[in-house]
Amino acid sequence: MPLAPVALFVYNRADNMMKTLECLVKNTLAAETDLYVFSDGGKDTKSWRQVQDVRRKLHRFKSKVEAEGALKSMTIVERPENIYLERNITEGIAQIFETYDRVMVLEDDICTSPYYLQYMNQAFDLYADVPKVMHVAGFTNLALDPLQESVFYFTPHMSGWGWGTWRDRWQQHFIHYQTREEALEGMSLDDQDAIQYGGVFPCLKSLDKRPIPWDICWEIAIYKAGGLCLTPGHTLVRNIGLKNGTHFRAFDIIQRYEFDRDPMEEPLPLTRIKNPQKDPHIEALFAEAITDWGIRYTPFGKFVRFFYKMFKG
Repeated sequence: MPLAPVALFVYNRADNMMKTLECLVKNTLAAETDLYVFSDGGKDTKSWRQVQDVRRKLHRFKSKVEAEGALKSMTIVERPENIYLERNITEGIAQIFETYDRVMVLEDDICTSPYYLQYMNQAFDLYADVPKVMHVAGFTNLALDPLQESVFYFTPHMSGWGWGTWRDRWQQHFIHYQTREEALEGMSLDDQDAIQYGGVFPCLKSLDKRPIPWDICWEIAIYKAGGLCLTPGHTLVRNIGLKNGTHFRAFDIIQRYEFDRDPMEEPLPLTRIKNPQKDPHIEALFAEAITDWGIRYTPFGKFVRFFYKMFKG
């Protein structure tokens, strides 16, 4: 069976995008992999200049990889206007699924391990006929000891950093909800508490955004379907955009981000589990890890935070 394609979604961060591409072509299966890059349009004059820079670099990169045979193919889709991340991703995935039955999804700041493609394709093959497994994650919030805990595990929680899915799961279950009420239909208060791990993972706050982010829609879809996400015990990707992204800022003297770890630099051995289930021990570890979104304050940060909360309150 042909390998799954990669769909890469980019906007206006050329430097991060190039690092992401450079890591991708270092993968062991890169030369056998089709890459589709979906470039969103600009919102204003400044962002259009950045988008044009991104596209120039994309076309130069394409010429280089075609000459070197570093990828099986590379297709660039240039949006004529800004359709925002949600539409870019959902419409891009729909386009991929017109031809393929599985897809890997990267954004422009996700650097992959050299064995990421190998891991994802093996997972797709092993669990293609297990519809309960709806999502394959390349990232984990945990750092498990493979000798004492798990090389990989199953959880209802999906990670949107370097992930993948199958056409039948996505088309059957994904809904891009338009309102909070629509998204939570059929979910009891206990369900809402469970998906938020007792409140330490307040993901349902995202339902108040407009448009509603695609990832909370997929999180809810997996939960409603009783689905599971195959997840590595140690991350195979690293998000390099945390300190300059739209939604996150980090200050090293005040805090560190516990999830900012180097990706695994060796193959991750997957096996087929006949009846995959979530592990209560893993779920408890996740609830602990996700508290405060993985932010751990330095002594100076605790001092600053104490006075900030005192004056704010």
